[in-house]
Amino acid sequence: MKTFSKELNSFITYLKIEKNASPYTIEYYKNDLEKLFSFLNTEGIASLNDVDHKVIRVFLTFLYEQQLSRRTVSRNISTLRSFFSFLEREEIIDTNPVNHISLPKTEKNIPGFFYTEELEKLFEANDTSTPLGQRNQAILELLYATGIRVSELQQLQLDDVDFSIGTILVHGKGRKDRYVPFGKFAENALKKYIYEGREKLVTLAKTPSSTVFLNSRGNPLTTRGIRLILNKMVERAALTIHIHPHKLRHTFATHMLNEGADLRTVQELLGHEKLSSTQIYTHVTKDHLRNIYMNSHPRARK
Repeated sequence: MKTFSKELNSFITYLKIEKNASPYTIEYYKNDLEKLFSFLNTEGIASLNDVDHKVIRVFLTFLYEQQLSRRTVSRNISTLRSFFSFLEREEIIDTNPVNHISLPKTEKNIPGFFYTEELEKLFEANDTSTPLGQRNQAILELLYATGIRVSELQQLQLDDVDFSIGTILVHGKGRKDRYVPFGKFAENALKKYIYEGREKLVTLAKTPSSTVFLNSRGNPLTTRGIRLILNKMVERAALTIHIHPHKLRHTFATHMLNEGADLRTVQELLGHEKLSSTQIYTHVTKDHLRNIYMNSHPRARK
């Protein structure tokens, strides 16, 4: 059984060194390619040079038969394009079999966001007299105030927080750093946690950490831990909604645009490489503007 491990390892090295890809991205690429390699073994194809566009099309049919979403299939195709382009560049194969394979049209999922009333209930859900409650409040305030990803929040170090100018240094995707400002509510919550609750939590750890957000044993929180904390907040607020950390990021972007922030600024704050990634949030602002127009213009309605 051919594993194609040599080609895979070379590609992963290229992703790490040349593309500065995150561990999450590399894991996705690896999983996608292992599906391809398993398929090639089933088909009795032992050389990547024998993979042509017909083989790729049969492989995509195989993916669709597994009832994968168009978005997942699109990601697989993108992985294959990158992989075979790399092999072609390194002269491991003669031609790229994915060159003329088009991406399926993906359904555009409108991002969910919190309404003001829901946010107010969330902000009241924590007992800020306890170290963990102070931590949870700081997590919630900071995620909403900055729109950062949970992975970025999890990596935040004490030296990354600058209270003098109200900014945090965020270590984003692809090792791209950016400064993001935060407001008074987030500042108050962070100060209360860092100077009170965190001081107590850090004493519980065998090895002191400079990571901002700690668990109940004084060790750095994981991204999974942050998700669990947010879900418990929803339960305490008695909300019948499903929360995922990106929902706070979506809410940040939506509210910023609704209040008049320009798209480029929101793009920079979110750390989006492409403006098209940010434009998905304009759907809400269009509805918002239309409602204002219909309620405000003298001749908008009878």
